[in-house]
Amino acid sequence: MTVETDAGAFRRPRREWRGWQFAGPFAVVFLIVFIAPLAYALYLSLFQNRLIGGNSFVGVDNYVAVLSDAQFWDGFVRVLLFLLVQVPIMLVLALIAALAIDSARLYASGLFRMVIFLPYAVPAVVAVLIWGFMYGSNFGLAADLNDLLGADVIRPFSASWILASIGNIVTWEFVGYNMLIFYSALKTIPVDLYEAAEIDGARGWQVVKAIKLPAVRGAIVIATIFSIIGSFQLFNEPNVLKPLANNVITSYFTPNMYAYNLSFAGQQYNYAATVAIVMGLITAIIAYVVQLRGTRKEDR
Repeated sequence: MTVETDAGAFRRPRREWRGWQFAGPFAVVFLIVFIAPLAYALYLSLFQNRLIGGNSFVGVDNYVAVLSDAQFWDGFVRVLLFLLVQVPIMLVLALIAALAIDSARLYASGLFRMVIFLPYAVPAVVAVLIWGFMYGSNFGLAADLNDLLGADVIRPFSASWILASIGNIVTWEFVGYNMLIFYSALKTIPVDLYEAAEIDGARGWQVVKAIKLPAVRGAIVIATIFSIIGSFQLFNEPNVLKPLANNVITSYFTPNMYAYNLSFAGQQYNYAATVAIVMGLITAIIAYVVQLRGTRKEDR
């Protein structure tokens, strides 16, 4: 845009930089902690450290190798199965807890809310250690129950139980977090809606179905996206439990564990960066699809 002066000439207005004085510090931090590591990982993924020739540019060879890597896909399928089973269970439990607290029929609802949320405040490593000792086959709760039953019935660290055991820990940790998201959404419902429903004779489940569930639909979409991202980032729980179930939890049990062990144990930084980028792209695509479908349903 130009401005006409008294002399008839045209000049451009002075650029206003005041906005960048406020946004600048955030932009610098964003570049340092997000864009720079991402760019460096992308740079690493395009190279390969060879015995002869050193660090050589290989283009997309690392990506082709990852897409045909059986260990990578083994870990990916495992976390995908974990997501499909654990996430719905966790979100349903969180929604039931939020509805129970919001119903005003629950005795000591404040205490109930705090007790459910408390596991989220426990550091993840500490939580896994607590459950790890409970899962122990020679000690802890599982061993005591097996002694009581007189048979080796409960085996949390067996190949068929390990994913469910990890899912139990994650559910215990994050039910309270998701419950708080749903409860916050429920508290934004106008009182007028409840009064109108009461006049119409709606009670109990009718109010939940017609008012509360539609109100938390957006929160459910957000919680689902967070849970999808968290599932694909599964690392702490299996990594901490690995010494207790060394024969079951492999170094490629999840894609994150695979990338970690490639980098810090195998010194394969380039391939580890490629695994991380591929998983990031898959996670972003799936999360975007879920968000898109959730937004469309909400707009209907």
